[in-house]
Amino acid sequence: MQAILAALVDSSIFILLSWGIWRLLGRSIPLAVVPIAIGLGLAAVGGLPAQVGVPSAIGDQFGWVGVLALAFTAGLETRHGGDPAMPSPAAPGALGSSLPRFVLSAALALALPFLVGTVAAHAYFTGLPGWAPPRGQDWLGAVAIGLCVAVSALPVLIGIVRELKAEHRALTQVAVGIAVVDDAVLWVGLAALLLIADGGAGFAGWSGLDALAVVVPLVLAAAAALAERKARVPPTTAIWLAMPLYLGACSWASSQLGLHALLGAYFGGAIMAPGWIRRLPVERIGQFALVGLAPLFFGHSGLRIDGDALGWSSLQATVALLALSVAAKLAALLVCPPSATFSRRDALAIGALLQCKGLMEIVAATVLRDKGLLSEPAYAALVMLAVLSTVLTGPLFRSIVGRRSAAPDADREYV
Repeated sequence: MQAILAALVDSSIFILLSWGIWRLLGRSIPLAVVPIAIGLGLAAVGGLPAQVGVPSAIGDQFGWVGVLALAFTAGLETRHGGDPAMPSPAAPGALGSSLPRFVLSAALALALPFLVGTVAAHAYFTGLPGWAPPRGQDWLGAVAIGLCVAVSALPVLIGIVRELKAEHRALTQVAVGIAVVDDAVLWVGLAALLLIADGGAGFAGWSGLDALAVVVPLVLAAAAALAERKARVPPTTAIWLAMPLYLGACSWASSQLGLHALLGAYFGGAIMAPGWIRRLPVERIGQFALVGLAPLFFGHSGLRIDGDALGWSSLQATVALLALSVAAKLAALLVCPPSATFSRRDALAIGALLQCKGLMEIVAATVLRDKGLLSEPAYAALVMLAVLSTVLTGPLFRSIVGRRSAAPDADREYV
């Protein structure tokens, strides 16, 4: 009974209260930011009394399920698109861009912020009081900060895109497509960094389960591709049953291979057959995950930060990292836009979306902190960076694109 009461209090704070604040603010900021801010505020004042039981074990589980579902629906939407009339980011040629140019743009949008963040961290940030990584490897700590600076928040970016007008769908889909490429590379880079930090010991433990983790996603992808080629669409009930299979199997596979379950959840959605997805209310599933479950994860992430690390120096470091991150993303897209048809304003608008950190930075930073590659002050600053960059995304994007002619469904609301 105590566990259930704690879960109810947990949900009231990070789901109901967050939703109420978001509505009170006129939905002017992304919903995902609100529970993080609540958690940070509670951490700054010492957290809730222990007898309250928040964060609760049940809340942790439901929050994690929500984040996995959010990543899964991101995979569904980014490959197949929410609007059949719009080209998919998986086919950049449809937007007037060649595949090599698209990949080069995505690579630069990742590499430039990573290099800038790593160099700045090694030259300055890891020398700040308390910022040295606990494991004592300064250059690995600098690379960890560089990875977090380079992150684009794929699931939260999907939520932000839903809040933008449909007239900007071409730009937002390209931004999400680049985020897909960059996040895949970043999670592989994160796994490589962890292996290096462990002295490469992870390679020695290769087992039959690792081989199975490689085979399972390939079999699922082949099954979906074969069904699509044969134009065989199973009953809607069977498709609903296939969703948790793809989500669970691919999440397990990526975790088993030393990556992250979120990456597997995304690819689980991306490999499902388009004909199946058209039978599903993908947008509603994503809305439920974003509003009804994931706020528990976001709120707990903020709540678990050491309150002593939330000081003036951390805020100053956060602002400096934010300036570096935004400038590097915008510069990368200006140097190499993903399509020759895009104007400088279009390129800057895509860069504004890609500087969003949100969920992915928090998850990556949490993994790196747990492995001793980030100190508590560095972790606190990076979480605040995630909040500020996410809040900045919508206003920065709108200020760049300005007013454009409204599309027929421009008044449609997105959560």
